[in-house]
Amino acid sequence: MFGVLNCHKPIGVTSRDVVNVVQRRMRPVKVGHAGTLDPLATGVLLVPVGPAVRLTSYLQELPKRYDAVFQLGVETASGDLEDEPLPLADAPIPNASQVESAARQLIGRIEQVPPAHSAIKVGGQRAYKLVRRGETVAMPARTVDIHGIDVVEYQYPRLRLKIECGSGTYVRTIGSDLAKLCDTVAVMASLVRTAIGGFTLEAAHPLDALRTEPLEPMLCSPLLAVPNLPHVTVSDPIMQRIQHGQVVALPGEALAAVAPDTSQIAAVDSEQRFRALLVPRDGGWRAHRCFPLP
Repeated sequence: MFGVLNCHKPIGVTSRDVVNVVQRRMRPVKVGHAGTLDPLATGVLLVPVGPAVRLTSYLQELPKRYDAVFQLGVETASGDLEDEPLPLADAPIPNASQVESAARQLIGRIEQVPPAHSAIKVGGQRAYKLVRRGETVAMPARTVDIHGIDVVEYQYPRLRLKIECGSGTYVRTIGSDLAKLCDTVAVMASLVRTAIGGFTLEAAHPLDALRTEPLEPMLCSPLLAVPNLPHVTVSDPIMQRIQHGQVVALPGEALAAVAPDTSQIAAVDSEQRFRALLVPRDGGWRAHRCFPLP
């Protein structure tokens, strides 16, 4: 068992609930998850299985795509519809040009303040738990990458956006920041994560299937976790040395498509099975992470 499950998380369940369904069926194989979705959100949730758990950080760094709907002119403490929305007095009604302009201003590497109702730890405790106890939480800003925001539909007060962003981005905050640029407020009414890297919602498996159908045929190749790394085929004798922690020289034909400044490559064996992540070392290549055969 070595791969990634592309799961379709439904509304009303936590990411942990989905992981638990998989874990119960796969014991004693280890599973994890890459990129939490709030209970009110739906869409792609990746569950690495077996040795792929060691690729979780790579999965988390893949770009994410969302389909989000916001309601302008109202606000809640949570930034979504977990609480009853309160209208902003005399809220302005921005026109389409203002909304488009505000969206463009949020594209790029920006500073974003996460919502207090989030799972980020502050002083060792989850921020949302502190807020629910009535404490005031000052959330530190973080740098995030927003690759694109498309205004799909705008009919006040409803605003629908398609968003592509990097790891650690809070979509709720994108909506509230956009509204702020239009001198108003907003709450997130719905959120669907439509893709993580090459893992799409169309190919995601529903929770009922995860509960009842064979899971092994659903596993995606772990190489999808590292789509931007060069994939190099290594002979079996050299692969054996790699697995033993030795620094190896790779033949020129294997490295033909690898740029001189490449800092990491994915090594596959003669049967195209993902066996190691390699990094430069002492003029050769050494394993950064190995994935031995069972």
